[in-house]
Amino acid sequence: MLAFVGDGINDAPVLSRADIGIAMGALGSDAAIEAADVVLMDDKPSKIALAMRISKKTLKIVKENIVFALAVKLVCLVLGAIGIAGMWMAIFADVGVMVIAVLNATRALKIKTE
Repeated sequence: MLAFVGDGINDAPVLSRADIGIAMGALGSDAAIEAADVVLMDDKPSKIALAMRISKKTLKIVKENIVFALAVKLVCLVLGAIGIAGMWMAIFADVGVMVIAVLNATRALKIKTE
């Protein structure tokens, strides 16, 4: 995996070709910003580590939501197949999973950015 950090018009081709192109937004040219995957809005390269930490935490939350939703749906499927769960239980379980997943996703808003 190759990451490239640039800010000038000469960096645009490399930014678009790299696996992850990072443009420095405050001094960056429009071509570099357009070609990049990530744009830092200030000239602090330490923000790259912060962006990586935020993305790892967000990905963890997404995976938790997927596993939880699939587990609840599997339980409802099994209970429905053996005649215990009805349609309304499945609907409430589905809506409940959605509400819990949204509440779980709000944890991403509380990631420390300093």
